[in-house]
Order: sequence, then C-alpha cells, then structure tokens
Amino acid sequence: MPPPRPPLVLILCTGNSCRSHLAEGLLRQAAGDLLDVRSAGSRPAGHVHPLAIKAMAEIGIDIAGHHSKHLDEFLLQDVETVITVCGNAEQACPMFPGQLNRHHWDFDDPARAQGSEDEQLAVFRRVRDEIKRVFEAYADGRRDEAKASAAQCALPQVVMGKITCER
Repeated sequence: MPPPRPPLVLILCTGNSCRSHLAEGLLRQAAGDLLDVRSAGSRPAGHVHPLAIKAMAEIGIDIAGHHSKHLDEFLLQDVETVITVCGNAEQACPMFPGQLNRHHWDFDDPARAQGSEDEQLAVFRRVRDEIKRVFEAYADGRRDEAKASAAQCALPQVVMGKITCER
C-alpha cells in the first residue's frame, strides 16, 4: 500500500504572481513533508514576478520554477485547506472537494510598489517577511496538532492525510 499523501493546502491570490508564490515557497519550506502546498489565482497574471523570485532567493528559497496558474486546475482535487492572501481572491474563492478549512490573511500587493527597483524590492522583502511570520506560525501549529493527535493514539494511522487512531 503506498504511503498516504499529505493534505493539500492551496494558497490563492488574484494574479498568482507574487503573494501566493511567496507564501507557497515559505510554507513548503516550513512544513516540509507534512503538507502538499500549491498556489493559484482567480485571474492568473501568466508569470511569477521577477522581484518575488529575487526576494525569495535572498533567503535561500528557489521559486524560479513556479508558474502562474488558475484555481480551476484544483477544482477536482481533494483540497483540505484554502488560504487566501488577498481580498479579491477571498471573494472569488469557490469551495473545493474535501475542503475542511479556509483561512484569509491579507497582505499588501508588492507588485503595486512604486519607485526604483531597489525601492520596489524593499516592499517585496517586507511582504515576504510578513508572510514568513504568519506561515511559519501556521506550519508550527499544524505540526503541533499532528504530534498531539499521534500522542493520543495507541496505533496512529494516517488516512487521506489525517491522523486517525486505532484503539
């Protein structure tokens, strides 16, 4: 029997070019193999912003291979948790099969930053760091929840990404 898949966490923003990719990279690093982390947008921009890639590279996370995609790609997948990182995506967000949780954490859109490239990059760094704090705390909470559930079980089993107990 193949090992169970970790729960799918989908991070949504409108353009899927900045915030959702920052959050995807940061949560993927913080959660490790505990979660399957993806991102999408309600109106994908068609690219990942170069300054998002640069800001993440500064902290050792490579998102250069990410691509902008529409949330419809996930409508038939078993999405356990949806996290929106902008107000427009929160309003456009559908329910997904298997969805148990929904969170909304709004962050400034760094793609709207004005000024020189250095001034814009400073905004990307600030937003990256804000997202990092929130999503690392979220990953810590999920890890603590998994440990607590496993500790209560005589024979913990992972079924469909959820820990269940055989007593």
